[in-house]
Amino acid sequence: MRKPRLMTPGPAPVPEDVLLELARPVIHHRSAEAKQVIVECAELLKEVFQTKNDVMILTASGTGAMEAAAVNTVPKGGKAIVLSAGYFGARWASVCKAYGIEVVNLETEWGRPVDPATVENALAAHPDTVCVMGTLSETSTGTGHPIAEIGRIVAKTDAVFAVDGISGVGAMECRTDAWKIDILCVGSQKALMLPPGLAFVAASAKAWAKIDAFNAPAFYFNLKSARKKMAEFDTPYTPAHTLILALRASLRRIHAEGIENVWERHRVMSEACQAGISALGLELFSSRPAEGLTAFHVPAGLKDGDIRNKLFDRFGITTVGGQDKLKGKIIRVGHMGYMDELDVIAGLAALEIVLNELGFEVEAGRAVVAAQQVLLGQKAPVAVG
Repeated sequence: MRKPRLMTPGPAPVPEDVLLELARPVIHHRSAEAKQVIVECAELLKEVFQTKNDVMILTASGTGAMEAAAVNTVPKGGKAIVLSAGYFGARWASVCKAYGIEVVNLETEWGRPVDPATVENALAAHPDTVCVMGTLSETSTGTGHPIAEIGRIVAKTDAVFAVDGISGVGAMECRTDAWKIDILCVGSQKALMLPPGLAFVAASAKAWAKIDAFNAPAFYFNLKSARKKMAEFDTPYTPAHTLILALRASLRRIHAEGIENVWERHRVMSEACQAGISALGLELFSSRPAEGLTAFHVPAGLKDGDIRNKLFDRFGITTVGGQDKLKGKIIRVGHMGYMDELDVIAGLAALEIVLNELGFEVEAGRAVVAAQQVLLGQKAPVAVG
């Protein structure tokens, strides 16, 4: 039996001590013990999110946090500018349309970062915008976006800035308060090193002014209700409290390492993976790669499914392909959360073997050497033509 190696951009690997928390006997979710766990998680989440604001815990996927951000902030008929630069950026528009929110779709070519100047122009053209909705790390393309620059632009207006940080927070720098992010949405199954099932929302005072201004057509995802109960270190409805117990363990890990060190580890892993893939003559998809995953074009003459299936059958490595218009065109490799440099090197070594076995000849060890040189702080070898 092959040892499973999860190298997808979510779900990501879960540490053993976190998994052991899930094996504990179930406690009651309204007990003093359960509340005390939320007390600790509340403070540790602020550290990870780099915010002084309360972080609300929802039992949902990250999309639930996005829906809560939209429906609680923008009334029906209100306007939102959506920074659509990938499959998940476009999800903001889908959520808005479900609630009758007018969408101004600001499209950016997939694989390229959003240009802050276009956001500034869009806000000038639509001064009645209630919310700008963007993405920290676009999972579908492996692209990081200039959230700090966009945040400064939005902050000059009456609009609030909502950010999907689902695959970014914990894997790349994100300073909620300093970057003027008004609503940050995060999911548990990425760099926070948990199974799916929890979502998180941090909201600024500016965002709460919008939220308090009207009665949102929301029940389960009503952020006013969530804020009221969070003041008591509780939740309005039955939470996935077993996952919250595990969350405490994962947040303790991040705290012990230090969030700045966590960002640096992911940066190094990302650059090592990019160097290794480039050294094989493969083309990176994104012009501004995100730290938590690397996307590359499927080489000519091969099928993405053949590469990914062989990686799994031969080495137990799970990767994912492209979504929507990128289906069959790219492969995405995750390196976020409970991973280190050796995981990246092992993945690259496996990729070399698989490509050779599929008839795409590459020099054995070339990707590994390129990655090692990044880890040593040296210049990686020039990519083959």
